[in-house]
Amino acid sequence: MVKKAYVRPLDLKAGCIDMSHGAGGRAMAQLIDELFARHLGNDYLAQGDDGAVLPAPTINERLVMATDSHVVSPLFFPGGDIGSLSIHGTLNDVAVMGARPLYLSAAFILEEGFPLADLARIVASMAAASMAAGVPVVTGDTKVVERGKGDGVFITTTGVGALPAGRQVSGSRAQAGDAVLVSGTLGDHGVAIMSQRENLNFDVPIVSDSAALHALIDRLFATGADLHVLRDPTRGGLAATLNEIATQSGVGVHLKESAIPVKPVVAAACEFLGLDPLHVANEGKLICICAAADAEHLLATLRSHPLGQDAALIGHVVADDHCFVQMETALGGRRIVDWLSGDQLPRIC
Repeated sequence: MVKKAYVRPLDLKAGCIDMSHGAGGRAMAQLIDELFARHLGNDYLAQGDDGAVLPAPTINERLVMATDSHVVSPLFFPGGDIGSLSIHGTLNDVAVMGARPLYLSAAFILEEGFPLADLARIVASMAAASMAAGVPVVTGDTKVVERGKGDGVFITTTGVGALPAGRQVSGSRAQAGDAVLVSGTLGDHGVAIMSQRENLNFDVPIVSDSAALHALIDRLFATGADLHVLRDPTRGGLAATLNEIATQSGVGVHLKESAIPVKPVVAAACEFLGLDPLHVANEGKLICICAAADAEHLLATLRSHPLGQDAALIGHVVADDHCFVQMETALGGRRIVDWLSGDQLPRIC
């Protein structure tokens, strides 16, 4: 990409997005050069074309592709922001398919009047998350909408990964008798967003769990265990994700409430806010459904990684034509863990 000389550099302290930044002219080129390319630049992005020419995976690998849009509010929250979240979310969608993440793209919808300082902070956060994961952003797009029609910034990221031959994990592969594991405490991300939105303060800070999970997932595959399903329980939380898996596989799931890890401060916040931690989004947690014989080994593997220290065996898969997810409560009863009919926490990812 050839660097251009502009009459006046972008004012990244006090400047704002205006309609010219999305018009395809000099102002847009300057925004790309001085902000996006500055933070996200790499050899692929520097090609400067409408797409990136990329090396192919090996002959024994298949391609996996995932895309996700991010509309979180507020844009900045304890433990992350919309920038790092957009990287982590799409990397995880690729990784839970069993694939090795290779490349990312990023598309921005910017609202007229959005502060350039905030945009620079978001893009720098994306760059840091991308670099830490070892997965570059190789192409992208920017559009600007009129003031009042975009709520600041929306980001869509797409990821491409390489899936080794013979590796197959899917929501359709859960079998009766399988064990259900989670990699850590539930509800951290959604409650961090909600507490920031409502200006709630707790004695112990609640921080989003947003993180890239592909290194943790690599460890699971390295064990040689019989992995059937991997999934990140994001929007809709554990409850929605397990209901999806149960429906895909035509099975039921039995959970044990006392085994499900939730931080005391998150549980207290959920009680105060009238939320159920099982329905609250997570952005750095993993559901693993595996053959029962491999459960303890995989649990130990999860706990050996910083992102899996609070991993737990929370239930098992059962034969059930109704595909119900049920939970044994702390009081010894049993209840259905159903889908939400609406959105418990809007704009959290």
